[in-house]
Formats: sequence, structure tokens, C-alpha cells
Amino acid sequence: MSFLGGRGSSAPAGGINHERVDMATQELDMITDIFNRLVSSCHAKCISTRYAEADLNKGESVCIDRCVSKFFEVNKKVGEKMQAVGGAAGGGANPGAFTSL
Repeated sequence: MSFLGGRGSSAPAGGINHERVDMATQELDMITDIFNRLVSSCHAKCISTRYAEADLNKGESVCIDRCVSKFFEVNKKVGEKMQAVGGAAGGGANPGAFTSL
């Protein structure tokens, strides 16, 4: 079964499910945005603007490893917090009651 259409989908036989294509496009855009923000943030923090050699040195490599790890950890925590707030808002709690991380 294809992700974009085929058996079990609401698309006509042999057709492409345009709703799924749109969802896949939105997901790709979101992932691309996250990747670009990650590269921009970690590059600014870890890589000198004066490139002395073609490869990363040990300090830059360690910095990038830590930066990427922290970036994804923060994204995970923010996502969990937003889900909790969204669930609380849907469950009848005060929708404006967003607490800090």
C-alpha cells in the first residue's frame, strides 16, 4: 500500500490522494525548517567564521554534538508541553494557563 494513494485510501483506483500529498508536503516543510534552524543555530555557536582547515576540529565536533543533542531535547520538551497544554485546553481547563518550561 502506498502512502500517497492506492488500496485503502479515499482516492480513486490508481489515483493519487491529494490530501495525503499535501500532508506529506507540510511534514517535509516542517522537517526542513527544523533542520535549517538546527544548522543555523549550531553553526553560529560552534564554528568559527574564520575557516582555517577543511575538517572540523575536535572542539567544534564536540560542540556540534552537544548543540544538536540539546536542540532536539528542547524540541521534545516544547512539543510535550504544547501537547499537555492542548490536552488541558481541550479537556476544559483554562486555555490561557501556559506555564514556563
